[in-house]
Amino acid sequence: MVEYNIPTLLTFTRIGLTFLIVIVFYMPWEYANIACMVLFAIAGFTDWLDGHLARKMGQHTSFGAFLDPVADKLLVVLTLVIIIETESSVFMTIPAAIIIARELVISALREWMASSGQRDVVAVSNLGKWKTGTQMVAIGCLLFREDLLFLPVSALGYFFLYIAAVITVWSMYQYLSAVFGVGKANLAEKL
Repeated sequence: MVEYNIPTLLTFTRIGLTFLIVIVFYMPWEYANIACMVLFAIAGFTDWLDGHLARKMGQHTSFGAFLDPVADKLLVVLTLVIIIETESSVFMTIPAAIIIARELVISALREWMASSGQRDVVAVSNLGKWKTGTQMVAIGCLLFREDLLFLPVSALGYFFLYIAAVITVWSMYQYLSAVFGVGKANLAEKL
C-alpha cells in the first residue's frame, strides 16, 4: 500500500518538475533556458529536502525508499537526454552516456541486492553524494546554455559534467567491488 506523506509528495513533485523541464526546454520562449535551470534547481532541492524531512519527521516508508531513486534517475537521465539531443556533440555524449549507463547498472544492482536481502551492500555512499551534487551543478549549467556576464556557464557545465563522469566511474567501481569483491573466487560465490 502506498503511504503518502510530505517527503513522498516532494518526490512526486520532483517527477512532475522533470517532465515540466522537458516541456519548457523545447518551448520557443526567450527565457526557456532560465526557466529550465530554475525548475531543475527546485527539483534538485526537493531531492535533498525529501530525505531530510523523512529523517527529521520519522516518515521513512518502503514506497518512498523505492520512489526516491526512481525520481532521481528520471531527473538526471531525461535532462541529460534533452541536452545531448540539442548539443549533438561527442564531447557531451560520452560523459552523459557514462553517467546514464552507471545509473542503470547501479539501479539494477540495487534491485538485485534488495531481492536477496542485501540492500545495505549498495547503500548510497559519500562518493555517491558527491557524484549527485556534481551532476546537479553540471546539468544546471548546461540547461542554462548561455554565459552570464563574464562567467562561461556552459563551459562550467562541461567541466563539471566531466568531473561527474569521473566520479561516476569511481563510485560504480566501489559499488561493484562491494558486491562482487576483488577476486574471481568472490565473484563466483556471489553469482
